[in-house]
Amino acid sequence: MSNALGVHACQSGYRTRYVRLLDLFSEIEVARIQGKYKELMKQYQKYALMILDKFLLLPTSESEQRDLLELMEVRCGKSSTILCSQFIPEGWHDRLGGSALADSILDRIIPSAYTMIIDGDVSMRKRKRLIQD
Repeated sequence: MSNALGVHACQSGYRTRYVRLLDLFSEIEVARIQGKYKELMKQYQKYALMILDKFLLLPTSESEQRDLLELMEVRCGKSSTILCSQFIPEGWHDRLGGSALADSILDRIIPSAYTMIIDGDVSMRKRKRLIQD
């Protein structure tokens, strides 16, 4: 669903970026090492839509949490971000370590968020196979 929204945004002329959260963290770390961290954050701010896939699939380090806070800070109220997660939003605080840093990140996400939960006993891949058969 997020990919369809991203494709539509692109076709409508909006700058759009799709990235898996782990790849985003790697990209940020490389920019930090190269001294281009602020430049990269400015670039992220320019996307009208940013899709973060596999959001909080794995536990995040404190450094990654700070980077996520900075990303949400530069985008908050200025552009749209889609977060695709295997976990319901109520579980994100714990997955972010449950600290004040987690509070700050979620304070930039939750108040203006629309939530879509796709629920069911059949996995996406199994559901796709059932439709094709």
